[in-house]
Amino acid sequence: MLEVLLPALICPVLICVGALLLDRLIGEPKFHPLIWFGKVAAWLEQRLNNRQSRFRGAIAVFILISLPVGLVWLIQSTAESRLIQIILDIVILTFVIGWQSMKEHAMAVAVPLLAGDLENARNNLSMIVSRQTDGMNETEVAGSTIESVLENGHDCVFASLFWYALLGPAGALLHRLVNTLDAMWGYKNERYLKFGCFAARFDDLLGWLPARLTAICYAISGSSLKALNSWRNQIGTHKSLNAGLVMATGAGALDIVIGGPAVYHGVRQDKPYLGVGDQVKSVAKPADIKRAIRLIQKSLVVWLVLFTLLLFVFNQIWI
Repeated sequence: MLEVLLPALICPVLICVGALLLDRLIGEPKFHPLIWFGKVAAWLEQRLNNRQSRFRGAIAVFILISLPVGLVWLIQSTAESRLIQIILDIVILTFVIGWQSMKEHAMAVAVPLLAGDLENARNNLSMIVSRQTDGMNETEVAGSTIESVLENGHDCVFASLFWYALLGPAGALLHRLVNTLDAMWGYKNERYLKFGCFAARFDDLLGWLPARLTAICYAISGSSLKALNSWRNQIGTHKSLNAGLVMATGAGALDIVIGGPAVYHGVRQDKPYLGVGDQVKSVAKPADIKRAIRLIQKSLVVWLVLFTLLLFVFNQIWI
């Protein structure tokens, strides 16, 4: 039994570790496949979006994800060599995980911010958030960066690992592509309100359970009681149940406050404050960006341990 159990436990975990190491080694490729996927998605949206049909948006999502996800599933299921399957798993996971890229973008904000170069920090922040960054003060730049790090810890890392564990590389790719479409179309404005509805709801569905597991990992890896209090008191206050949950719990784990009003396309939106503490004394500071990155890294270790334990329980049931 041990000879059967050990490979079943070790191999998936080693694949995840291998993908994370490869992601760290290569970072963000100059010509990332998601860039091309985004261009195709933008081209299709221009031709299908009449601003009146949710059905057209659903069709667009199906067209865009069916071929790549189906192709990966077909190759994985028909590959005769286990080595080919392992290589495919690592390559696809590396493709969908964007953690190294997120760290680099976050540090591109943190370094000038710590050096007092607020203008450069604002410009670099504009590369990773959709809100207007001009006019932001130091606290707002730091807080917005941490929000992005915590949210993308779920979107670009933990959710992908979750769907890989559940459905293999095709599942991880499915989540990443749907998440990309939500980022492109999930706006409640005249252009995307109906067309992007399906992508947004699909992304919410795929992210529901991973977001809660991510929040648990954040809580374990930081100030646990404050993280759980933020979860309990602030869930539902943010317009996104998944993103709001992971940001609130992550801010609590860091013992800081993030969020608050932000400007999008010239319009001020009153977003909730997330985290714990006084809104003046506990505001995010430039050094907290590095703390947020370390929280994700600690949470990754917790995630892999939990993954191993779940695999052990699963295999004990079925063997």
